[in-house]
Amino acid sequence: MAIATKAIKKMTNLRSRTLITGDTGFVGQHVLSRWPDATGLSSLGEAVDIRDKAALVARLSEFQPTAVLHLAAMSFVPDSFRSPEMVFEVNFLGTLRLLEALAETGFKGRFVFISTGDAYGLVPPEALPITEDRALRPRNPYAVSKAAAEALCFQWSQTGPFEVMMARPFNHIGAGQAPTFAISDFARQIAQIAAGQRPPRLNVGNIEATRDFCDVVDVVRAYELILATGKNGEIYNVCSGVERSVQSLLTRLLSLSGVEAEVVVDPARYRPAEQARVYASYDRLQQHTGWRPLVALDDTLQNIYDYWERDLGK
Repeated sequence: MAIATKAIKKMTNLRSRTLITGDTGFVGQHVLSRWPDATGLSSLGEAVDIRDKAALVARLSEFQPTAVLHLAAMSFVPDSFRSPEMVFEVNFLGTLRLLEALAETGFKGRFVFISTGDAYGLVPPEALPITEDRALRPRNPYAVSKAAAEALCFQWSQTGPFEVMMARPFNHIGAGQAPTFAISDFARQIAQIAAGQRPPRLNVGNIEATRDFCDVVDVVRAYELILATGKNGEIYNVCSGVERSVQSLLTRLLSLSGVEAEVVVDPARYRPAEQARVYASYDRLQQHTGWRPLVALDDTLQNIYDYWERDLGK
């Protein structure tokens, strides 16, 4: 409890000068809605390419942040296979350019890089839950780019002029997430069925796989706490610590919505070499910051479904 109280005080002091990159994305929008005094990079004038150091230097010279939450990334895995070079440029080189620009403008605060739990790669069932000490074995270009950027950030935490922490979030879901992600897609399809916009037929991929799902609100809290009290050079899993099948979330969405539908498995929606089971441990994050997940799964799923009902009703 003392850790959490200390973190809240530090968060209050940081907020007015915190810069959020990737603020127009799913998580970035939730960060700004819950941290209204923070500033998104996109609001500091014309759009800035995260790979353009000169443009970053110009913005940072004006704003002079005391803390940075680096969310900007290309994060859709299928896109990373289609454009691996672009993903590497944005996720790795973009992070390097941002770190360099911060150093050149005299930044002395704290920096949190958002990586991914996908960087662990294929993990055997006997090694679950996944801890931060497990070696990274990324299996797609997106995860490779994040693992490389993690290594870069660790180097900067040791040799750079400011503190750097890293977070490895697992599957996070919530209202406003793009329908390219499974749970949001299911909720949208169900809302369309309820609205009479499609027949009672749900197209799904591999719903037997298990994942570690966390509400985006809990994820945002974790980032704030890492920024406030995380340890320099440390890496933190951000997860629920609970293994849930994709099918169980789909079943619950149908129950909460009151919709009955045929579930049709589409092999085209399967990902190559997909891992059957995933869940992780957040023990280190809890020990260092006091964080634990608070949002009930039913509340998360209801929020996602309600979002699509509102969106379709516009």
